[in-house]
Amino acid sequence: MSRDLSIAGLHAALDDSRAQLLAIYAELPATLWQAVPYEKIINPPRWEVGHVAWFAERWCLRRRDGGFAPSRFLDDPDRWYDSSNVAHATRWTLDLPDLAATRAYLAAVLDACHAALDAEKADPYFFRLALCHEDMHCEALHYTLQTLGVPPPADMRVRRGPPALGEGGELRFPGGEVEVGARKDAGFVFDNEKWAHEVTLAPFAIDRRPVCNAEFLAFVEDGGYERTEWWSEAGRQWLAVTGRRAPRYWRRGARGWERRAFDAWIPLAPDEPVFHVSAFEAEAWCRRAGRRLPAEAEWEGAARAFGAAFNPWGHVWQWTASPFAPYEGFTPDPYEDYSRPWFHTHRAVRGGSFATPARLLDAVFRNFYEPHRDDIFVGFRSARDL
Repeated sequence: MSRDLSIAGLHAALDDSRAQLLAIYAELPATLWQAVPYEKIINPPRWEVGHVAWFAERWCLRRRDGGFAPSRFLDDPDRWYDSSNVAHATRWTLDLPDLAATRAYLAAVLDACHAALDAEKADPYFFRLALCHEDMHCEALHYTLQTLGVPPPADMRVRRGPPALGEGGELRFPGGEVEVGARKDAGFVFDNEKWAHEVTLAPFAIDRRPVCNAEFLAFVEDGGYERTEWWSEAGRQWLAVTGRRAPRYWRRGARGWERRAFDAWIPLAPDEPVFHVSAFEAEAWCRRAGRRLPAEAEWEGAARAFGAAFNPWGHVWQWTASPFAPYEGFTPDPYEDYSRPWFHTHRAVRGGSFATPARLLDAVFRNFYEPHRDDIFVGFRSARDL
C-alpha cells in the first residue's frame, strides 16, 4: 500500500482512481443506471458512484469542529448516500439524482478536493482515506458487473481474470515470534491495523500459492458437496440454503467444466486460482485434504517471512481461519463505521485480487467478509501444523 504519498502523488492518485471508476462503468447499459434488480450483495450503480463522491466531500470538504457542514453541491446528500444510516434495501427506492447530476457531483467534488488538498491546513489523512475508499469501490463495482453478468469495458485497466499460478508446494515456517499489524511510522494506517505487536506462532507449513481450479475440481468430482463429514455445521446449513454442488459461477458444459467471467462462459483453466468460494467451501476442501485454513497471523507472518516466494497477493483474496477482530487496545478512527460494526461477525481475509487497485496491496492490510460470501474474488491457501 502506498502509505506515504507526497501531496503531488496524492493528487495524481485521486485522478487515477477516478479514471478507473469511470472506466469500469463507461459502457454500462443505460437501463442499469436507471434500475437494477434488488440484490443483497451489490449496490445500485447510480447510488454507489454518488456515494463515492459523498464520502470524499464529507471527509475532505465538510468536516467542521467535530461535525459536518452542509454540502456545497447537493441539497442534503446525506439522505441518499450516508451508508451508516441509509439501509441497504432502501437504496433501490431513493429519489436519487439522475445520471448527469451524479456525474457532475463526482466532478465537482474531485475538483474541490484538489483545491482543498493544496490549502495550508489540509490534513492528508482524510484525502488518503477518501482515495482508499474510492479504490475499494472500484473493486466492488467489478463484483457488481460479475453479479449482473455485464461485460467489462474493453479498455478497463484490469485483467478480465487471474493469470495462471506458479509452482505449488509448501513453505515451512519454523515457529517463533512474528510482527503483526502496522507500525506507527507507517504513514496512513487503518484503525483495524493498529498497532504492530508480536505474536508467537507454532511451526506450520503453508501453501506457496492459492489452491487452483484443478485441485478444487478434484474435491467436486469426489462428491465434496455431498460428503457431509467434510463440512462444519455452519457449512452444512449454508449448503442446505444455497443448494451448491460446485463453486458459484461454475457449470459442467458440453465440453467440460466452465466458469462465468462477467458475461462469458469460459473453459475452467486448471492452473488459475479457484475463486468465488465461501469460507465454508474452503474449509471443507481443507478437511478432505487433511489440512486447514491459516490463521490470520500465520498468513501475515508468512507474507513477511517469505516475500516473493509466498506471493502475498496471489491474484485472489484469501480466506483465513480467524474472525475479524480488533487488536488489543483498539480505538476507532474518525470514520468509526469502517471496522467496529463488523468485528466478530465477519471473517478476516488477506491478500488482494486481480481487480484490487495496486495501491491497496500490503501484507498488513485486513479485508473482511461474512463467511458465506462467494460473490467476491476470493479463494484460499491451505496450511498444516508441523
